[in-house]
Amino acid sequence: MSTPPSPPQPDQPSDAPAQPTAYPYPNPQSPPPGEPAGFPPPASPAVPGQAPQGFYAYPTLVGQPGQAQPGQPQPGNPYTQQGPYGPVPVPPPGGGSGGAGRAVLWAVVGAVVASAAWAGGVFLIGGKDSADLRGYSAPTNLCSGGDYSSFKDEYPDNDTSPTHNSLKADALDEGYCSLSLKKTGSSYADAYLTVQMDLHKKTDPGPEFTATWKNYDNSHSGYDVQNVNGIGDEAYLVTQDTTSGSSSGSRYATLAVRDGWMTYTMSYSAYLSSYDADKDPPKLDEVSDWLKSDTKATLENLKG
Repeated sequence: MSTPPSPPQPDQPSDAPAQPTAYPYPNPQSPPPGEPAGFPPPASPAVPGQAPQGFYAYPTLVGQPGQAQPGQPQPGNPYTQQGPYGPVPVPPPGGGSGGAGRAVLWAVVGAVVASAAWAGGVFLIGGKDSADLRGYSAPTNLCSGGDYSSFKDEYPDNDTSPTHNSLKADALDEGYCSLSLKKTGSSYADAYLTVQMDLHKKTDPGPEFTATWKNYDNSHSGYDVQNVNGIGDEAYLVTQDTTSGSSSGSRYATLAVRDGWMTYTMSYSAYLSSYDADKDPPKLDEVSDWLKSDTKATLENLKG
């Protein structure tokens, strides 16, 4: 049997060193595991200092020609740069070759990119779409939209010209009402009732609301603060009475409520002078109950 002729060899001295290649497999014509034959395209003869033509660009891994060895600085490696979510780890030298090495590398990079996209989406969701308004709407005329029936027995005369205003803006909707309360036969107001509703559409009012009302007695001397359960997410009753042992003074009470990003206040104030000692205003315990009852009714009416 005759011996088949040997394939022709390239015109290259036998002692010349092998040319470097960016392809991580020994035989450029053999595809990596799982890849179809002919992928990637065969390379043209390598030229020292220049990447072979026709290859897909793969990241340089540890141990390949042209990369600094372990323990040496690696300038320009994008996978060792510090990003907003920390450095991206480089796959270990033992797993850096072949399709598996590339899979590990791109899985790490993909996870970081996905995390960045998720975080960006969270930030973009904020604003008006995240406002927790609980279905409330601020009426144009809060005087006609509110409930003040608990005060009618004590102050039966209606205010024929109450003050009201409203605001509609991108960041805030607001309604305000001020009423004069009169006893029977009074020619002027014996007390006042003010109501305000705010719908915060851009920012959560919770922290500031709590700081303001829960600690009201710390910034205003002579006031008492009570936590009120069963109205909204949180509610505080602030009261002051300066009429004790005197023929003049004032009685004041405010119920402040927050329900989601809606805040609501209902305030009562009455003044007593020596000229109308016979018109002693109601006790604060009564007024506090009236505020709670009418606030619940008003918020129910203004909730869609």
